[in-house]
Amino acid sequence: MSKIEAFLTANEEQDIVEAILQAELNTSGEIRVHIEKTSKGDATHRALEVFHMLKMDNTKLQNAVLIYVAIEDRNFVIYGDKGINDVIESNFWNSTKDVMQTHFKKGNFKQGLVEGILKAGEQLKKHFPYSDDDTNELTNEISKG
Repeated sequence: MSKIEAFLTANEEQDIVEAILQAELNTSGEIRVHIEKTSKGDATHRALEVFHMLKMDNTKLQNAVLIYVAIEDRNFVIYGDKGINDVIESNFWNSTKDVMQTHFKKGNFKQGLVEGILKAGEQLKKHFPYSDDDTNELTNEISKG
């Protein structure tokens, strides 16, 4: 079994997808989770590459958020597009990372991801509320590299 497959169980992955659905319920914003073995260098740079690869930069309101995890590197990045970054408080992503990291340090990766997703969803809801003509622009499935 690869490190990626061993990182989360199938049930934990489903719980994360459910958290994404819940977080996106009241917002036009989009949230994705990407997990891979290593970033092979700078994790922030790799998260930006993945953000573009997943076409997250194509959302109408530039309000997509990627949670990128490099398992072997023991590193993760929360990457928000311009629309969300322009309106949130400057320390929001750091405070979200702190909450997630608390869980990660205990080996509780699913709970860390779920809480990060729900916190991101709260901000997206606040600044990009759902409207009747909204469509889900991106899949909610976890991507893996």
